[in-house]
Amino acid sequence: MRRLLPLAVLVAAVLAPNAAAGGWATVQLSAVPTDGTKAGTTLPIDITVLQHGRTPLDGVTPVFRIRDEGGKLLASYRGTPTGRTGVYHVSVRIPDASTMRYEVYDGFTEYGNPTTHTYAPVSLASPGTGDGSFPTRPVAGIAVALALAAAGVFVLLRRNRPSPQTAVLR
Repeated sequence: MRRLLPLAVLVAAVLAPNAAAGGWATVQLSAVPTDGTKAGTTLPIDITVLQHGRTPLDGVTPVFRIRDEGGKLLASYRGTPTGRTGVYHVSVRIPDASTMRYEVYDGFTEYGNPTTHTYAPVSLASPGTGDGSFPTRPVAGIAVALALAAAGVFVLLRRNRPSPQTAVLR
């Protein structure tokens, strides 16, 4: 009996992690909504579903969901296969809201453990507001360069102009 106890402990130690390792997955997103994203824009996103965070999963149906601050579902986008193993595509229209939450349901039901992966809330910009992307420095640099070029041309033209001479009578 004493000889069987170490063997039973060894078998349990070897088999237990495999039994618990079943069905979990992670998701990776090719793009994410960020603070300042304009409401009404469409964001193309590829969702990669990885079993145990490593192996790309085919045959699942991930779903990208958008919720308001209170948790009310605003939109849901079902991922479509891209032809690359484990990669699914959605085109997400950013809602007309001041703040949104988003989540991804991984669709990995094979072992009965599908998970909804949640992300931090995002503050959105309204459609009419600028996103601060006007290239102020390059435009200012071009304006300064043009002003210097104009001044240079002015100086050259002024320098090469013959000065008025007084008439000399003989």
